[in-house]
Amino acid sequence: MPEETFVIVGAGLAGAKAAETLREEGFAGRVLLIGEEIERPYERPPLSKGFLLDKEPREKAHVHEADWYDKHDVELRVGVSVTAIDRAAHEVRLSTKEPIRYTRLLLATGASPRRLEVPGSKLQGIHYLRTMADSAALKQAFAHGGRRVVVAGAGWIGLETAAAARAYGNEVTIIEPEPAPLHAALGPELGRLFADLHHEHGVDVRLDQGVAGFWGAGQVSAVVTSGGAEVPADVVVVGIGVRPNARLAEKAGLEVSDGILVDQSLRTSDPDVYAAGDVANAYNPLLGRRIRVEHWANALNGGPAAARAMLGQDVVYDRVPYFFSDQYDLGMEMSGVAAPGEYDKVVYRGDVAAREFIAFWLHEGRVVGGMNVNVWDVTGDVQALIRSGRPVDEARLADPAVPLADLLP
Repeated sequence: MPEETFVIVGAGLAGAKAAETLREEGFAGRVLLIGEEIERPYERPPLSKGFLLDKEPREKAHVHEADWYDKHDVELRVGVSVTAIDRAAHEVRLSTKEPIRYTRLLLATGASPRRLEVPGSKLQGIHYLRTMADSAALKQAFAHGGRRVVVAGAGWIGLETAAAARAYGNEVTIIEPEPAPLHAALGPELGRLFADLHHEHGVDVRLDQGVAGFWGAGQVSAVVTSGGAEVPADVVVVGIGVRPNARLAEKAGLEVSDGILVDQSLRTSDPDVYAAGDVANAYNPLLGRRIRVEHWANALNGGPAAARAMLGQDVVYDRVPYFFSDQYDLGMEMSGVAAPGEYDKVVYRGDVAAREFIAFWLHEGRVVGGMNVNVWDVTGDVQALIRSGRPVDEARLADPAVPLADLLP
């Protein structure tokens, strides 16, 4: 019998953890991990946090030590892309023109930043943040301080980069078309908390307006808002979301809709092809619907889950979505789903004014999301409340004297 070959396309966190899991689970065949970037696999949260703030070295972001791949007989190909998948032949073709046969294939191709297609969008000084190189360039742009930084978009990336720019002593303006920061992720109530946080740290937060264009002679010098205002800018950061890198899968005839469609085992419409991480639009049996999660924890957990499924194990990937953020002196962890339309009430436990509290999003009396702000070691209980799917006593939920564990069924 020919040697089994498992090919992983995408050398990010999901892909690297999948390769690690294959070896941990005893797979003795060939493992090939292919990545377009020249960096070995790394985690992305430091790019807008510790690395960008110059508090963590570049090496700390890497998933494994440089020699891990050789030691574990994982063939790491960096600076190489997969240009096509031939499902009938069980073969991928590389940008080097080399064909590689696979037994099982994992697509962990991630996502790419959405681009602002407005007048002046090609000017120098306009940054997007996705890669280590992007973060290094942004750190250099921020590092000297005293610059006028405009951030387009008040999502997580926009807010974290705004906080980093202020930490370096730059003047910062955020422009956001929604009525509150993080409106799509948290709703208006908690979004306003983040607007206030940035106001207090000297950021000019302009809501209900978007970016209509950029001015400059080669280098950006101003941002034009949809309301007609001109905001002076030496540096612009665009953080308006991402698009899943699903084109390769689509060309191969796999089912695609807002990412690669996969079942609860992260299997695509082809039984020998799997997808994990940002690109996977997975059926989550806990939520009872499909969801595409773009956060670190999904890559960390989804890669190993896909690897086990590729090995024939019975896998049900039903993790509670999880995310964390650090901005100024505020640290938070978010579990579950709290987008507008997903909940009908928010219940608070703790001191909201002091920013030491837990917010719970409820739908028909059941906890569907929870965010702990400067309160720690509660994520397990918050996620257990979400997983239970049972109504809770709102008064007890709001009472810090009642342990969260006592609310569990």
